[in-house]
Amino acid sequence: MFDSLPLPVLVAIFAASAALIWVAGIRLSNETDVLAMRLGLGEALGGLIFLAIATDLPEAAITAAAALSGNLGIAIGNLLGGVAVQTVVLVLLDAALRGSRPLTYRAASLVLLLEGALVVALLVVAIIGTQLPPGLSFARLEPASASIVALWVTGIWLIGRARTRLPWHEDGNPPDGQDVPRGSAQKKREQAARERGQSSKQATVIFAAAALVTLVAGVTIEQSGEALAGSIGMSGVIFGATVLAAATALPEVSTGLASLKVGDLQLAVSDIFGGNAFLPVLFFLATLLSGKAVLAHAQSTDIYLTALGVLLTVVYMVGLVFRPGRRIGRLGVDSLVVLALYALGLIGLVAVAHG
Repeated sequence: MFDSLPLPVLVAIFAASAALIWVAGIRLSNETDVLAMRLGLGEALGGLIFLAIATDLPEAAITAAAALSGNLGIAIGNLLGGVAVQTVVLVLLDAALRGSRPLTYRAASLVLLLEGALVVALLVVAIIGTQLPPGLSFARLEPASASIVALWVTGIWLIGRARTRLPWHEDGNPPDGQDVPRGSAQKKREQAARERGQSSKQATVIFAAAALVTLVAGVTIEQSGEALAGSIGMSGVIFGATVLAAATALPEVSTGLASLKVGDLQLAVSDIFGGNAFLPVLFFLATLLSGKAVLAHAQSTDIYLTALGVLLTVVYMVGLVFRPGRRIGRLGVDSLVVLALYALGLIGLVAVAHG
């Protein structure tokens, strides 16, 4: 219904949808933390799943809308491009971090390495799924997307155990990492809500309202974005992997900055890795709604974006191991490498799309 609208109107609708996602995303994240703490989930397995789903509601809405409309290119490009874009959010968080040490030096943790490894594993399975025959499905399910869900659940369970039972000194944390324990940001948000007199019922209502706004804005940003891409002559894959993915990553930016403010650097990195791990799970949703083996319809650009997401994740995993202590400008060495690789990756994406 947006195809007939003039370009300025499409831009306005897209910008308004992005603003709604930003505002609703902040409230959604805050109420998620409040409810997770009050329900006793916190850093437990249920809390990890709850947080992952809540932070990726914009992508879920876009995926559902694209799958139902048959525009699988937007859905695939947004999900796989979203991994790369959300990883680049760590560059922004590194730049915003105060102090002489970069983000990965202070947030280093073996648990974060496991979370990064889960992202890589899920993206590799997604690449495998792109090579399977399109007709290889049963009861609206494709093997790759079902395997991704199973791997994600298993990985989240293992990470949940690692957060409390990791057989390493200090649970895998370095001796000179962040000053506050992981999860402090969640506890402070819940404490602030309690001091305001906010009940669990009120938090639930706000959460539901923010989720609804996010879902509606996700649909409008996908449809207006599709029409906008067509109006300016940009392919759906490139638009979904760049502009659209950046717009839907706004909640991760706001929550990451909030975690930095209270010194919970590990949670800031974990939110990015956790969200990235959940994005491939949405292929399962796309398959159910479209009735097609979505990954089997991936294009060369989609595989390219998946590989780029793996590469950027591995760079930060290496940074978490070696913990480079030097900042160049306001960025750590790993963030500079990620920024350079992403810029080169976008150039390569254009070449692949038009090759």
